[in-house]
Amino acid sequence: MPLLIKDRAIVEDRWTLLRDAASLSDVPINRPVIVPLALWQVEHDVLAGRNAVGVWLKPSDDPEALAADVANLPLIAIDFPKFVDGRGYSSARLLREKYRFGGELRAIGDVLHDQLYYLRQCGFDAFAVQADHNIAEAIAGLDDFSDNYQSTVARPVPLFRRRNGASASDA
Repeated sequence: MPLLIKDRAIVEDRWTLLRDAASLSDVPINRPVIVPLALWQVEHDVLAGRNAVGVWLKPSDDPEALAADVANLPLIAIDFPKFVDGRGYSSARLLREKYRFGGELRAIGDVLHDQLYYLRQCGFDAFAVQADHNIAEAIAGLDDFSDNYQSTVARPVPLFRRRNGASASDA
């Protein structure tokens, strides 16, 4: 079983990512699956009625497409097909802050050690690190920096307010 980083620990990934699923016949019934947004939209009623179905977004997918479903989805994965494509950071912040998604938010694709700290600040709590990279070394990326100046999903109060003892409601 593949491994991933979830909640700052290395765990077995019990979910199956279905990158090429185009119809319900491509979706196994008896195991947790992550389906593409396009399939979720076409087969919404059937898939929403199943347990353990998550959705993955491409960089070009609008997270607003899941706004009505965030309360019921256990997992949303955001794909980073290339290290240099940062659109997933914005999608994560929108899902966490605007749409109030409270489930697992997973980074998939070209996910590397150097990104983990920043991905965490945008709201990701699970990371499917590329199989050819050492996951035990990659987890250290969550602690690459001790603090950040700006407000983030992980730290909503910016540093200048924390230094003055202000609360999140003062921001």
